[in-house]
Amino acid sequence: MRTSAYVIYIKFNSRHRPNDTLKTHTGVTKIDFLIPILIVAAVVFLLLNIVSFFAGISYRKKIAEAEIGSAEEHAKAIISDAEKNAKSKQRELLLEAKEENQKLRAAADAEIKDRRREISQQEKRVNQKEENLDRKTEALEKKDQALNHKMRELEKRESEIDEVKEKQLAELERISGFTAQEAKDMLLKDIESQTRLEAAIMVKEIEQQAKEDAEKNAKNIVASSIQKVAADHVAETTVSVVNLPSDEMKGRIIGREGRNIRTLETLTGVDLIIDDTPEAVILSSFDPIRREIARVALEKLIVDGRIHPARIEETVDKSRREVEAAIKQEGEAATFETGVHGLHPEIIKLLGKLKFRTSYGQNVLKHSIEVSHLAGVMAGELGCDITLAKRAGLLHDIGKAADHEIEGSHVTIGADIAKKYKENKDVVHAILAHHGDVEAETLVAQLVQAADAISAARPGARRENLETYIKRLQKLEEIANNFDGVDKSYAIQAGREIRVMIKPDIVNDQGMILVAKDIAKKIESELEYPGQIKVSLIRETRAVDYAK
Repeated sequence: MRTSAYVIYIKFNSRHRPNDTLKTHTGVTKIDFLIPILIVAAVVFLLLNIVSFFAGISYRKKIAEAEIGSAEEHAKAIISDAEKNAKSKQRELLLEAKEENQKLRAAADAEIKDRRREISQQEKRVNQKEENLDRKTEALEKKDQALNHKMRELEKRESEIDEVKEKQLAELERISGFTAQEAKDMLLKDIESQTRLEAAIMVKEIEQQAKEDAEKNAKNIVASSIQKVAADHVAETTVSVVNLPSDEMKGRIIGREGRNIRTLETLTGVDLIIDDTPEAVILSSFDPIRREIARVALEKLIVDGRIHPARIEETVDKSRREVEAAIKQEGEAATFETGVHGLHPEIIKLLGKLKFRTSYGQNVLKHSIEVSHLAGVMAGELGCDITLAKRAGLLHDIGKAADHEIEGSHVTIGADIAKKYKENKDVVHAILAHHGDVEAETLVAQLVQAADAISAARPGARRENLETYIKRLQKLEEIANNFDGVDKSYAIQAGREIRVMIKPDIVNDQGMILVAKDIAKKIESELEYPGQIKVSLIRETRAVDYAK
């Protein structure tokens, strides 16, 4: 406060006396005298504040220590009370545990007594059972001894019986004149013949029953299929005739020194026969496609009139393209007619080639279309997949379009072609099985077999040359004559039936059924023929006597 007063005083004096200099009587100014006093006062004030601060801290520390001490004493009191309570509870728990332990011991003792009682009873039972087993063992031993005694007696009797049997067998062999093995063989032979007789009767009954049930349905299905499908029949030929406007055209076709005819034959692979036939030229070739190309080319040359090697080459190329286009059109027409779609373009071309292919005088494309229709109709009657049956029927002879280019039968070639172009596996199987090369495992394959046989067996559908016909009849008779008990056989009705004369002393009436089935199976495995062959067996016994 004093320092502040001095400062105010100095400021007041300086404000009212700005130009006077404050001086003491000694020559020192008042301001110089007051500065140390102010500094000392400030220091003293600061010290007083520090002392009062530390005094406050020490006072607060004492208060806090007093509070901590009181809290510690209170905590100690709480802990001591808790320890007292814990000890009392511990004593109570120990008492309860001792009581529980006593109860458990009492219960365990009671249970042990019960267990001991049960064990003693079980021991008594076991002892009784052991005694019973001992008695039974003794009885079994006695029975075993008795059985051994009886076995020895039986062995003696068996040896005596064997001796008696041997004596009786020797006596029987002496009386009958047969050894035991001979008698056994005779007995087995009699049993075999009797069994074969019973089997033949059973086979006949089963076949008769099956025929009664299935013959009507099969006939109706086949008859309705045949009536619904009709196909034209084309006779096989290896020549084509080209009509000429005049005989003068023959010379122009031959050309100077034969150059025109040689060029035409070389380019087409066809033989041109120019003879005395008026106004006609004959084209001869076993390849119908080449023959068709040559026919088209020759007709174009005759119309054009310009016949020379360069023109012939140009015309043959053009004719080849036209025939190829016609082949594709025929294949597409066949698929459209049968309703079979989604075929590979190469298969369609092969189908078109079948128009120029014949088998036993029957046009293969017409035959394939007919088989497709027949298989589809029969599939509809039986509730089978009509589309699949038609597809298999149309493609069953596809191998014949390439069998002159690839080695192998048309069956395997056709199956390979179908596999190559990703045809359905059932179609491939039907192609393989339609001639019986493999067993028909699906209904579609069986329908294609039947449709193929029906189409081939139509009157006038197929023909064969005389040499092949005679060989087939001879082979048919040879197969029948190789069976035991066959006297003679005759192939009749153009090979549609074979009549077999049976020796009555070797084959009886019931055995004829088995012989007929064996002959039919042999024919099926060794001959190829259209339709079916009827096997008729004839057995006749004659008794002749003379009245004198």
